[in-house]
Amino acid sequence: MSTAQSVRMARAAAADRPLVGTVGISHPDRVIYPDQGTTKLALAHYYESVADAMLPHVKGRPLTLVRCPDGIAADGRADTCFYMKHSKLWAPPALRRVRIREKTKTGEYLVADTPDALVSLVQMGVVEVHTWNSTCDDLERPDRVVLDIDPGVDVGWPAVVDAARQIRDLLGALGLQTFVKTTGGRGLHVVVPLVPRADWQECLAFARAVAEALTRSDPGSFTMQFARAGRERLMLIDYLRNNRTNTSVAAFSTRARHGAPVSVPLTWRELTTKLGPERFTMATVPARLRRATSDAWSGYFEVRQTLPPHAVEALNRM
Repeated sequence: MSTAQSVRMARAAAADRPLVGTVGISHPDRVIYPDQGTTKLALAHYYESVADAMLPHVKGRPLTLVRCPDGIAADGRADTCFYMKHSKLWAPPALRRVRIREKTKTGEYLVADTPDALVSLVQMGVVEVHTWNSTCDDLERPDRVVLDIDPGVDVGWPAVVDAARQIRDLLGALGLQTFVKTTGGRGLHVVVPLVPRADWQECLAFARAVAEALTRSDPGSFTMQFARAGRERLMLIDYLRNNRTNTSVAAFSTRARHGAPVSVPLTWRELTTKLGPERFTMATVPARLRRATSDAWSGYFEVRQTLPPHAVEALNRM
């Protein structure tokens, strides 16, 4: 154990803070999810338990965080929560900082590379972890495209599953391998891993072309309208997740909603109309990982593919 870790452990003990890893958790009995009675300490233990599965999807990436220092509201709304994009003057030492050029300034972001870093996020009051589509080592070239299926309030789960399969088949026809995960809400993410070669504009144009192709082919199911009013029965394919500095919720992140739902990678085989997203929560996901005999996204990090030449033109002809 390093000297710095020893010092942190000693300070935590002195403050009578329970340790999760080497991180002392203040206010451990604070209730984060009122409907579950889930405490801050329990949330810290959750992130410790899923760290091995979560870190490959998080480490080395700039983060945007949803902080709920006092927990979510009793009615399940996240009114007590707020987004934190840039790091403040102080952050736990387990978290790395990276300075990133933005349009008119330079912003400082946090990066979580270790289990203690994930637990430190909880200590900061974080409930949701969102990541960039690129890594700190190659900020201007994304290593994935995320297609976010955002259903209107009257769209059922079977339609969302069908939409994900349509995207899989559409991109499969272009020779692209895709992966799917729940969002922790009512939607799904279809993720296209990439060798980081295309820039942000190319990835955004590709994602938009996918959304437009689906909307042209089935305007009764899909829309390009971002405003929720008027699209209650339609699904938006949110291509703007692929803008520079925009983010998507990380695999295994909890969400600031009743039930403590979690964004979970799935195999295409297990994505069925019977497997609803409400099954995946902070209470059930650790057991799912313990039972698993293989990674649901086995092979994801070994995929070597790039956006096909003229892919946007091909999609525009569909």
